[in-house]
Amino acid sequence: MDAAVLGTGMVGRAIASRLVTLQHRVRMGSRSNSSDASRQWAHSAGELGSAGTFADAAAFGEVVFNCTRGAASLEALHAAGADNLKDKIIVDVANVLPPDEPGPVSLGERIQDAFPRARVVKTLNTVNCDVMVSPSIVPGRHALFLSGNDPDAKNTVRDILESFGWTDIIDLGDITTARATEGYLPLWLSLWKTLGTAAFNLHIAR
Repeated sequence: MDAAVLGTGMVGRAIASRLVTLQHRVRMGSRSNSSDASRQWAHSAGELGSAGTFADAAAFGEVVFNCTRGAASLEALHAAGADNLKDKIIVDVANVLPPDEPGPVSLGERIQDAFPRARVVKTLNTVNCDVMVSPSIVPGRHALFLSGNDPDAKNTVRDILESFGWTDIIDLGDITTARATEGYLPLWLSLWKTLGTAAFNLHIAR
């Protein structure tokens, strides 16, 4: 698979590096071709890694991971270009920090509305970036959530998540259900502060 990872922060680097270890080709996208962070990552990734602008990466990837700062995600995706995103899966990992006041529409929905030809799947935004790509950091069985309108896109993303090591993946429904997982962020932040570690997650007892 050829994957685009938009964003050069901890989340982007974690996901891009994990994809490379699974033998996917990855292009990390940033605002400009002169980004030291993306070029350093590409150098460390070897022949499977490359770097470019948001538009370069989006044109390259079959699947596009949005790992940008949530408040700037729409701007970054517009820079990536609607034509480069049409008919592709956008895996939206972003949260808005600090959290927005509760509202009627999630970031995942705003991305889907802005890019109607893309297939947005919201996932991975309820765990720390290390847990995203290595769920075994947290002992036992624990859950990850999917939201999106396109069943085939969700199946593709589920396969990727399973390759990361996830076993309890719960499909919440269409993209409107991203409101629920994005709304979990204040509780996640409170748990992080109380527990003193980001290596935790939710177990859903049936």
